[in-house]
Amino acid sequence: MKLISWNVNGIRAVVGKSFLQQFDAINADIFCIQETKAQEDQVKEALSALSSYHIHCNHADKKGYSGVCTISKEKPLSVIAGIQMADHDYEGRVLTTEFSEFYLVTYMSPTAGTA
Repeated sequence: MKLISWNVNGIRAVVGKSFLQQFDAINADIFCIQETKAQEDQVKEALSALSSYHIHCNHADKKGYSGVCTISKEKPLSVIAGIQMADHDYEGRVLTTEFSEFYLVTYMSPTAGTA
């Protein structure tokens, strides 16, 4: 099984470049995408060419900020957005997908600020 983790720094911008060609060339079973910077409907629209894949997202409440996505060939058994803690889940940084043999967590770590 081939798993790829990729911080795209904006899914719509990267799809406008060579993302889809690179995606096809890599041919992974699962892609974990971080920093989508888009709402779920925007992510799915940007990735509409990947119609044979299962796409699941967790986006931030704030538009254009953080966000994660899992793209898989196999349909997950379940998908859980966040960690079920309101103080953290508003940033859309965690997505857990359950498959028959394992759980996969896509996570985007916040950047440490300066004092």
